[in-house]
Amino acid sequence: MKPSLQLKIGQHLTMTPQLQHAIRLLQLSTLDLQQEIQETVESNPMLDIDESNQDNTSEQTDSATASEPTANATDSSDKQDDTSSEEWDQQIPEDLPVDSNWDDVYQSLPAATPAPSGDLPDFESHTSSTESIHDHLLWQLNLTPMSDTDRIIAITLIDSVDDDGYLKDELDQIIEHLNLALQQDEDSKDSIIELDEVEAVLRRLQHFDPIGVCARNLSECLLRQLEQLSADTPLLEKAKEIVSNFLPQLGNRDFNLIMRRARLKEADLQRIIELIQTLNPRPGDALTQSESEYVIPDVVVKKVNNRWSVELNSDVLPKVNINATYAAMVKRADNSSDNTFMRNQLQEARTFLKSLQSRHETLLKVATRIVEIQQGFLDYGDEAMKPLVLHDVAEAVGMHESTISRVTTQKYMHTPRGIFELKYFFSSQVDTNSGTGCSSTAIRAIIKKLIAAEKTVKPLSDSKIANILADQGIKVARRTIAKYRESLSIPPSNERKRLV
Repeated sequence: MKPSLQLKIGQHLTMTPQLQHAIRLLQLSTLDLQQEIQETVESNPMLDIDESNQDNTSEQTDSATASEPTANATDSSDKQDDTSSEEWDQQIPEDLPVDSNWDDVYQSLPAATPAPSGDLPDFESHTSSTESIHDHLLWQLNLTPMSDTDRIIAITLIDSVDDDGYLKDELDQIIEHLNLALQQDEDSKDSIIELDEVEAVLRRLQHFDPIGVCARNLSECLLRQLEQLSADTPLLEKAKEIVSNFLPQLGNRDFNLIMRRARLKEADLQRIIELIQTLNPRPGDALTQSESEYVIPDVVVKKVNNRWSVELNSDVLPKVNINATYAAMVKRADNSSDNTFMRNQLQEARTFLKSLQSRHETLLKVATRIVEIQQGFLDYGDEAMKPLVLHDVAEAVGMHESTISRVTTQKYMHTPRGIFELKYFFSSQVDTNSGTGCSSTAIRAIIKKLIAAEKTVKPLSDSKIANILADQGIKVARRTIAKYRESLSIPPSNERKRLV
C-alpha cells in the first residue's frame, strides 16, 4: 500500500484553560478560595473588591462621639505644655549639692504610653504556649543543683523524652552513648557512668513538673504521680500495688482477678479505680497544644415556614467586580502594547468571575439536592439518614460524578444540628427485611444509642448488637458491627465493663 493523506471528521473533548481553571476553583475550600481571590485581585488591575455594602453609620457615630473628648484632651495638653514651659524657664543654680539628683534639677519626661491599636489582640498568641516539653525540663534543670556528670546525664535523658513525656530509648542505650562520648573527651577519658547513676538522675527528673515525666512505661508514670499524693489518701498503698502489679488486668477489666489476688472488696476497688482515673497518663500533653482548626460553612440551611431553605454563605467571600474605570480605557481598534495588556487582563477577569459564578451555582444546586433527600436527618437526626451515593446526586442535577466529588470535598454545611461536611450525607446502603435500604450512618447512630443505654456491668457484645438489629429488620454481620463501632471510637465490650 502506498502512503496517502486522508481527511477524517471526528469529535473529542478538550480541556480548555478556562475549563481547567473552573474545575480548580470548584475543588478549593473556602479558605483556599479566599486566598485565590486575593491573589487574583492583586495581580489583575481589572478586578476590584466591592466594599460599597459596608455600613459606615457606626463609624460616623463613633467619630462624632470621639470628637469632643479629643478637643478636651487637646486643651489639657496645651495647659500642660504651658506649665512645663514655665518650669523649664526657671533659673538653675550654679552651685549644686554633691548628693543632688537629676530629677531635682531637670524635669523628667513622662513615660510614653503606647498608642491604642485598632486591631483586636490575637487571642491565640496570648493563650498558646510555644514552650516545648524539652525547654520546660531544661529550665527546671538549670535551677536544680547537680554535679557536672549528673547534669550531662540529665540533659541526655531529657533529649530522649517524646512529646507524651516518656523515654524513647532504653537506659542501656543511653549509658552506652554517654560512655562513648566520655571516651572521646580527654579530660574524662577514664570516667565510666554506671546504671545506678543514671537511675538516680532519672528518679530526680521524674519529680520535675509535670509529675511523671521521663517515665519508662505507664506503670512508672502513674506510680510517680501516686507518690506525690498525701499519705492520708484513702487506699493509696493499694492503688500503688495495683498500678505496679495489675495494670494489664485493669486495662482488660478483669476485676474479679484483681479483687481475688489483691484481696480487695468491690467497693474499695471502685474507689481505687476512681483515684487512678484522676492521674495523667500523658504528662507531656499539658505542654503540647495543637493549633486550632476553624471550619467556615459554605452553605447555610434554615427552616422557613416549615420548609428547609438552602443559601450560600456569601459573607465569607469578598464580592469581586470589574473595575469600570480601567475597563473603559480599553479601546477596540488600538493595538498598542498597553491596550493589548489591558484587553487580556479584562478577558481574564471576566473568565475568573464566570468561574466563580459557576462554582456558586454548582455548589448551591448540589447542596439543595442533598437537603431534599436528607430532610429526615434535619428533622429527626442521624437515625433518619437515608442511603445516598454520588451517582444519585449526579443524575438529579445532570452532572458527572467526578464534579459532585469535587463539590462535596472540603465543603461544609451549617444546619441546626451542627456543621457537617457535604460528604457526611453520603453513605452506603444496607438491606432490610422490608425491602427499603438503611443507611450505614443510621446504623452507626443506632449502635451508639444502644451502647449508651447498655448496662455497664454487662455491656453488649457485637453479636448481641447484631441480633438486636436483626430483630428490627436490619441485616448486619457481626464483623460489620465491629467495623462501625471502631469508626465511632467505641472500645469492645470487655473494655467497656465497669464495676457499678
